[in-house]
Amino acid sequence: MTENELVQLLPQDEHNQQLQAHVHPPDWTNPTPSGRYNLVVIGAGTAGLVTAAGAAGLGAKVALVERSLMGGDCLNVGCVPSKAVISAARTAATVNNAHAFGVEVPQGVNVDFAAVMERMRKLRARISPNDSAARFRDLGIDVYFGQGRFIDSGTIDVDGTKLDFRRAVIATGARAAAPPIAGLDGVKYLTNENVFSLTELPRRLGVIGAGPIGCEMAQSFAQLGSEVFLVESEHGILPREDRDAAEIVHQAIMRDGVKLLCCGRELEINSEGGIRLTVESHDQSYDEPIDELLVAVGRAPNVENLNLEGIGVDFDRKGVQVNDRMQTTNPRVYAAGDICSPFQFTHAADFMARIVIQNALFKGRKKSSALTIPWCTYTSPEIAHVGLYEKEAQDKGIEVDTYVQHFRDVDRAILEGEDDGFAKVHVRKGTDQIVGATIVARSAGDLICEITLAMTHGLGLSKIGSTIHPYPTQAEALRRLGDQYNRTRLTPFVKSLFGKWLAWTR
Repeated sequence: MTENELVQLLPQDEHNQQLQAHVHPPDWTNPTPSGRYNLVVIGAGTAGLVTAAGAAGLGAKVALVERSLMGGDCLNVGCVPSKAVISAARTAATVNNAHAFGVEVPQGVNVDFAAVMERMRKLRARISPNDSAARFRDLGIDVYFGQGRFIDSGTIDVDGTKLDFRRAVIATGARAAAPPIAGLDGVKYLTNENVFSLTELPRRLGVIGAGPIGCEMAQSFAQLGSEVFLVESEHGILPREDRDAAEIVHQAIMRDGVKLLCCGRELEINSEGGIRLTVESHDQSYDEPIDELLVAVGRAPNVENLNLEGIGVDFDRKGVQVNDRMQTTNPRVYAAGDICSPFQFTHAADFMARIVIQNALFKGRKKSSALTIPWCTYTSPEIAHVGLYEKEAQDKGIEVDTYVQHFRDVDRAILEGEDDGFAKVHVRKGTDQIVGATIVARSAGDLICEITLAMTHGLGLSKIGSTIHPYPTQAEALRRLGDQYNRTRLTPFVKSLFGKWLAWTR
């Protein structure tokens, strides 16, 4: 394995050195195999780590193979560093808006971007022992650094070392992939894999793709002081999300200074004299010089160099093909996480790994389709969703009743100055069975958990309405949704009966 195969941890300061010491120790010596493994896991991102730790905890003999950094995207170039940057950006935005709360900041906001990024690196390193090679070795797992490659349906080679297995798991994840944009190959651009190596704030930043990563980073860099141009080929932002919710975020990021160039056509990148971004947006031409370009659209599965063809594991441009039990077309090989799932979230990979453990080691029959998977985009405000959107329900022939609670009518949201947004729940028509929900609010990712719990365990919306919530909290919005449903049960006939009873008992 060569050094350039590693994700580059830059700058090489004490925090990144500490991170690497945990997730790819320079002095690590691979163990010597002793007998056949119950399970060999290729890839030490979330799916691989959970699979390996869970299996070892149940007594299995486990090997874990990683060619780059343990912790995968989430720890190193995804969830962890991005949320550290987002938290700093939100703080800057809060201070900038302090006058709305009667608090004056005479000198204004002075963002020290280098300090923001150093804080991120420090916190990432602090979290990294959870995913470290030493921790997993102490769990009884044989940790191998190197390129794993299937030799046959019972053997994996790791840089010349042969690992015999009863079952194997592919958890190699996915990576950023650039779309075919004219001129892009002629410039150095950023992706999620290197944007967190920045130490200087770009004065002018171009972002291609208004999905979750693009919107999160565009808004954060704008809050930190960059002039940001966000380019999206479709209309608006977050095309997958509820349109009403996405529009609220759209307005919020524009207030923070992001220039949205949606319905973008004829996009080109020019490298003469620096980087220039040219695009047509709503019949207007733009030619903008930028200091950095972040490409936040496109993912590619990490299927190369595994010899999947040689062992009969089918895959395509979306990743490894699995059945509902996470089993590949080779019955001895399973897969979990971004390599095989449309739900490319850390928490989804975690629960897919739990399914793999049960099915691969104990002949279980657990199904991934039974999972209720929420997700959240961490803009300000956040958008969180679980289950079906209204159109998806209609396409499946499911009739729904929809209940909406706006935060402008929720006391805590008003008091916090966070009254944009709403909570929306869809239930099967005539019942309180929840089939989907969308929340747009500052803490939507936390609020969606209550709905997810109810859906997972078959609790209806009426149960949320009859659950006492502390006052004042923004979660009171969810109780009010339950109240809305409960009021529908008071039909004119039932109300007339109550009236007669109360008149009789006066």
